[in-house]
Amino acid sequence: MEFLYELGISIVLMVQGLGEWMLSPMNLFSFIGSAEFYLLIMPILYWSIDARLGLRIGLILLSSDVLSYYLKVSFHTARPFWFSRTVKPYAFESSFGLPSSHAQNSAAVFGLIAATLKRRWVWILCLLLIFLIGLSRMYLAVHFPQDVLMGWAVGFLLVWLFIRFEKPVAAWFTSTSLPLSILVLFIISLLMLFVGLLLRSLAGGSQIPVDWIENARLAFPEEDTIKPFGFSGLLLSSGVFFGISSGALWLSTRGGFSARGDWWRRILRFIVGVVVVAILWLVLEPLLPEEPLLLGSVLRFILYAVIGLWISALAPMIFRAIKLAEPNTG
Repeated sequence: MEFLYELGISIVLMVQGLGEWMLSPMNLFSFIGSAEFYLLIMPILYWSIDARLGLRIGLILLSSDVLSYYLKVSFHTARPFWFSRTVKPYAFESSFGLPSSHAQNSAAVFGLIAATLKRRWVWILCLLLIFLIGLSRMYLAVHFPQDVLMGWAVGFLLVWLFIRFEKPVAAWFTSTSLPLSILVLFIISLLMLFVGLLLRSLAGGSQIPVDWIENARLAFPEEDTIKPFGFSGLLLSSGVFFGISSGALWLSTRGGFSARGDWWRRILRFIVGVVVVAILWLVLEPLLPEEPLLLGSVLRFILYAVIGLWISALAPMIFRAIKLAEPNTG
């Protein structure tokens, strides 16, 4: 592993050697590959452009994020600015490195978009974005090349699995009673949490090298110490997954939802929907207690599930009620 780290550092330094002028565009591409960006784009797609594609993007993103957490705590590898002081640390990250979540999520999301739209120019644009997002993570010294390569591989594998099993899985849920389907989705979301916490527990005995901690502290003295075994992201992804998937099933039994309509209706849907998400996420979430840990985690899971439910079902029902949208007529 030491050899891969040293080789990776030399490649990171080579990428950073392209010049300081790349910092702004690399930060932009890194943001485009972030979970926050996708959680903004998914509601735009779902509420205002194509409800089915928006839902599929949300589901593959959340699944990818959970899988990325599993792999990170299983491999528990360093990031370039943890390992070496020779790189320029442009961004702070507290989780383990392998695989790159940005690379994995971008391959999953943009790969699914390209595979769905099936147009040459879309494929070219999506592949270019995927490449630049991965490159940005190396330039910012938060990922080694192997992190990015593994992220791409896992992300594209997820796209293949999603397309391969989407129809039979959807057919099972639509042919099953709604209460049973929602119960199964709840169990799946709890299993997401359980597997992640189990892997975290198994890896928790591993000692993080002192020099990793010290290098990260010297690079970003204003930040807290790295906490690579944190599970707030896992809690968020599993909770939103349950809310979005169960809400979409519930909505399908009540006429569904169409993202079609006048441009001003589409814009209003997004504004109204995002305002509520912002209130739930940015205002209510910080008010939840940190301790005791179990209570805080349960309350956050419930809040995240409500956010997912709002996105996939409650907001569309309100849009229909106030004539901003119509049921899905085919």
